[in-house]
Amino acid sequence: MNKMRLTIIALLVVGLGALAAIYWSSLLTRPVTTSTTDSSVRIGGPFTLTDQYGRPQTEAVLNKKWTAVFFGFTYCPDICPLTLQTLDQAKKKLGKDGDKLQFVFITVDPERDTPEALKAYLSSGGFPQGVIGLTGTPDQIAAVAKAYRATYEKVGEGKDYTMNHTSVIYLMNPKGEFVSPLTHGLTPEQSADVIRGAMKSQ
Repeated sequence: MNKMRLTIIALLVVGLGALAAIYWSSLLTRPVTTSTTDSSVRIGGPFTLTDQYGRPQTEAVLNKKWTAVFFGFTYCPDICPLTLQTLDQAKKKLGKDGDKLQFVFITVDPERDTPEALKAYLSSGGFPQGVIGLTGTPDQIAAVAKAYRATYEKVGEGKDYTMNHTSVIYLMNPKGEFVSPLTHGLTPEQSADVIRGAMKSQ
């Protein structure tokens, strides 16, 4: 294989890589709506859960505000705390628009995450103020996770088990409709840009 052919192959690989990067970047920065898609791929929907104060909550909690919905658990050592802190910083970068945004944290570990446990966790230092924590029965959690196409899995046995779970954040509009994903790894600035763009497009 001569040098010219190797050069052409290398250029093609670089070009394809660049196109892939542009494509995924567009997915993260362009609002995605489910209003015109088939119902089988819809993200979000009805649920019945309990908040950290023991009050019943339904999908109506998403109405009238932009909402960042995130699945996690209180024993999570890194991703969950970091995600909540990143969201808090992103909200501050939105300025006045930050008042339009709320956070909903849905546990994937209902066995340990009682309303009392959620309340203690979310009221501890370093987390955003006003996060709505939601828990429920295993069946209720399974149903809401399915509605959001979120996955989770128990890992290990005994009291020290952990949970693998989806790390994407679901940005929902004030009608409770899915608009855009905020993927794990975005900076607060990048997350704020996605949220701001979504707000302007609605």
